[in-house]
Amino acid sequence: MAALSAALPAVAWLGAGSGLIARSAVAATPMPNTATGPRLDLSKVRLRVATYKGGDATLLKTAGLTDTPYTIDWSEFQSGNAMVEAMNGGSLDIASGSEIPPIFARLQNAQIRVIAVYKDDVNNQVVLVPKGSTIRSIADLKGKRVGYLRATTTHYYLLRMLEEAGLSFNDIQATSLAPRDGFAAFNAGSLDAWAIYGYNVPLAISQAGARVLKNANGYLSGNYLYYGHPATLADPLRRAASADLLVRLQRACTWFAQHQDAYAKVLSAELRVPEEAILSLYRNQSQARRVTGITAADIASEQQVADTFARAAVIERRVDVAPLWTDTFNTALAHGA
Repeated sequence: MAALSAALPAVAWLGAGSGLIARSAVAATPMPNTATGPRLDLSKVRLRVATYKGGDATLLKTAGLTDTPYTIDWSEFQSGNAMVEAMNGGSLDIASGSEIPPIFARLQNAQIRVIAVYKDDVNNQVVLVPKGSTIRSIADLKGKRVGYLRATTTHYYLLRMLEEAGLSFNDIQATSLAPRDGFAAFNAGSLDAWAIYGYNVPLAISQAGARVLKNANGYLSGNYLYYGHPATLADPLRRAASADLLVRLQRACTWFAQHQDAYAKVLSAELRVPEEAILSLYRNQSQARRVTGITAADIASEQQVADTFARAAVIERRVDVAPLWTDTFNTALAHGA
């Protein structure tokens, strides 16, 4: 999720890398719920679920929603792309990320399905310029050194912004940098602009005097996705547990809307990011967080991203993303909140 950001961009932090970095388990206690019904015994089910630092695992725990009738084995990752790779290898049941990782998965016929949509903020995804910069528009980026992160939302919205200004990636000195490296390069004056997301934005503004050149509202859909392994969806018990988990995440978003100050305190301690930086993002959200079922519009949104990447030769050919999507959990999500 925050995240969902890619990164679930809405919960992106200053960490770098793309691999598995931690693992823990949440103890299970039986509890009937509307998503799965009381008939199935889920006590022996173990769901392998990916999270970001300060992501779903933290949110469910803080919201008091970890009393699951199954066990969750949480695995912490720093990117949706790494989650998709792990899921394709058979080591994850549920994961999350932006619209972009599944596009690359589709090219490789990876074992992944899109099972739900996490609607979240896009105002926290921006192009920053340093304090005192003379750059006033995207068109002014021609010939400039611009940081971004390949195959993420930053890649997509920067591409679209450049296209709108009559430019392409060939017209800038584009450098793909992990968030931590990008932050260091930006602070050191090695970048003329930086496409970035999440808590890096208020930190760069407060610590380095950065200015927002343009944000991604109108370029990103605000759709972040939950991914499921096909084998998980085919198994009745793991499918039921997955439905329950998605409904809990849906309810956690409702809890979050009413307890943002309290949650910011928890995240501040976990991420070691100032509480005010977190709250500044919450106060400027483009839309409320929520988890929903699949719609045709959601599929069309990801297809637009895929087509943009194909047109710009980011991917080698056009792909049809529709086969990635499944409405398996639409009914549970429609009645679970």
